[in-house]
Amino acid sequence: MRTQIAIIGAGPSGLLLGQLLHKAGIDAIIVERQSPDYVLGRIRAGVLEQVAIDLLDEAGVGQRMHSEGLVHSGFDMLFNNKRHRIDLEKLTGGKKVMVYGQTEVTRDLMDARTAAGLPTVYEAANVQVHDFDTKAPSVTYEKDGLTHTVQCDFIAGCDGFHGVCRASAPRSAIKEYEKVYPFGWLGLLSDTPPVHHELIYVNHPRGFALCSQRSATRSRYYLQVPLTDKVEQWSDDTFWSELKLRLDPEAAEKLVTGPSIEKSIAPLRSFVTEPLRFGRMFLAGDAGHIVPPTGAKGLNLAATDVKYLASAFAEFYQDNTEAGIDNYSERCLKRIWRAERFSWWFTSIMHNFDGEGAINGKLQQAELDYLMHSESGLRTIAENYVGLPLNFGE
Repeated sequence: MRTQIAIIGAGPSGLLLGQLLHKAGIDAIIVERQSPDYVLGRIRAGVLEQVAIDLLDEAGVGQRMHSEGLVHSGFDMLFNNKRHRIDLEKLTGGKKVMVYGQTEVTRDLMDARTAAGLPTVYEAANVQVHDFDTKAPSVTYEKDGLTHTVQCDFIAGCDGFHGVCRASAPRSAIKEYEKVYPFGWLGLLSDTPPVHHELIYVNHPRGFALCSQRSATRSRYYLQVPLTDKVEQWSDDTFWSELKLRLDPEAAEKLVTGPSIEKSIAPLRSFVTEPLRFGRMFLAGDAGHIVPPTGAKGLNLAATDVKYLASAFAEFYQDNTEAGIDNYSERCLKRIWRAERFSWWFTSIMHNFDGEGAINGKLQQAELDYLMHSESGLRTIAENYVGLPLNFGE
């Protein structure tokens, strides 16, 4: 089989790249080791920045998002038992975010790819990348008892943190930066109305909490828990009781509880790979970086990687220039480190760090109090939350 771009991974990064390349008239095949149902079963982030919204529109898959997504012009930060609203629209000159689940984004991209008759190989076993340091890279995989080979011009590694692409990069050419946080997020999804029409981020002596949502009738809640905790330790009743303890009285009173659809514990880490290009193989999304979910940067950052990469491939084929692919890694990393900084900072001021003593809580409260009474501080939060422009700092 021959194609121009071999995309490894059919999550939102790989599917969005495939759709943008299709719009640009560039051939691509997507190879995914899991089944479509497994990919759609991943419960992930649900807050889209304007840049990501624009990219989905550019890819031609934004219709359902605009119909069903919830536009938010602000969010609340709760500490010392009092809520403070961050007015995104006012502080950023009219910018907003949209609540639309990653599962729905993935479904829209899958449907568009199927409708266009574009090739995607699911349940591909033993996926391997070859010769990406030459001008004739290839991808092999096994399916239905046969080994298949895809000859291509470039390989796009959109296969996540545990994927084969980053693992195949020469160890002498790669540097990895990582910070693992000493806690996780216990998430619960339920078919209950959200406790508030916007998100609530909670700093509490018992630990961080987040009140999020997927729709007007489906809620997503999170609790900071020790990494040693297991989901089995947390019944639905225990979860709801603990969440109420971390909320202000008004929110606790309004909270509607119900049976969970899904519960899971996710560890938190900051992780960046440098560089993101290895010859003719490129890393995008979670294959190259992970951010803590605080601040909702993961999917949005992956989307901008894909935008840069799609543009670079378009320039190569349409304008016969390698400038875009040569600059891809440096350009992405500038944006990645800015998002990593915000996610790390937001995580640091909103969570309990038990090993750092009582002084850490006092310093958090002082910083939060300062931010809420400083227009510059509020604007810094808002600007980063809605997402920096694609050309910021260029």
